Amino acid sequence: MSELYFLIVNYNSSSLAKRLVRSLLDETANSYKIIIINNSVEDKNIYGLKSDRLTIIEAKENLGFGKACNLGLNWIYERNDRGIVWLINPDAYFEMESPVSRAIALLEKYPQISIVGTLVYNSEGKITSAGGTFTPITGGLSINTTLPKKLTAYYQTDWVSGCSLLINLANFDKCPNFDPRYFLYYEDLDFCLRYARQGHQIAVTPLLKVTHDTSSITDRNLFQKYRHITKSYLVHIEKHGSKRVFVWTNLRMLLNTLRLLILKPQQGLGKLVGFCQYWQTRYSDSQIVEIHQAGF
Repeated sequence: MSELYFLIVNYNSSSLAKRLVRSLLDETANSYKIIIINNSVEDKNIYGLKSDRLTIIEAKENLGFGKACNLGLNWIYERNDRGIVWLINPDAYFEMESPVSRAIALLEKYPQISIVGTLVYNSEGKITSAGGTFTPITGGLSINTTLPKKLTAYYQTDWVSGCSLLINLANFDKCPNFDPRYFLYYEDLDFCLRYARQGHQIAVTPLLKVTHDTSSITDRNLFQKYRHITKSYLVHIEKHGSKRVFVWTNLRMLLNTLRLLILKPQQGLGKLVGFCQYWQTRYSDSQIVEIHQAGF
């Protein structure tokens, strides 16, 4: 039987993580462990959750979501490269019975799936994520909030939400990782698109579901939220969109930023800083590439 590892990134959300862990207490399966990456050095309350089944790894600084996930994925892969990783947000929790047993049974029955997302519901019982699509030519991005008319154990999709996704490590020749350029937001989209290009199956299953308090953590600081969204979205379009879409996205974003600076200064300032940081980083990276190409 496969072993399942819940991977949780904590950033000042120990009370939410406690609720998530408690929602698993009725789980009778013995084949799961919980790994928490502590991205907030000052949040020592997270150690109140430590147990024989739960391991806390200190990031020592706020690495961002992608890098923190990589820290956990590498730790798990070194110990069990055939295991199943369930990446789940601390502000999500379970209201279904036996999620571990169901997840293991799903991937043992359909081992061809490499990355599988669950249904994500809000506290009102509405679906907020059931997979999504991405169109490189237009840069169009969509999130599915409805289920297919004909339900099966799983259905394929372009990408799934990092709020709740499972990774079947047995399908990877080396440890799968998130692109560290994404500090927060869009790293799940990039993760799925990259591995789909390598031939991995990306799917959603209606057999697993979580409830998610959407943006309960990131909405605490709107400036930082919009800064990270802006920078990460530009990285995403640079990597996965067409050149035309990349140029148009930058122009549209500048105009939208000017509008927000007037109407919603905190969000507008966040977008402006994120925009500038993206171009500053890209310019610095291009200089490094030129130096390497010159033979230095």
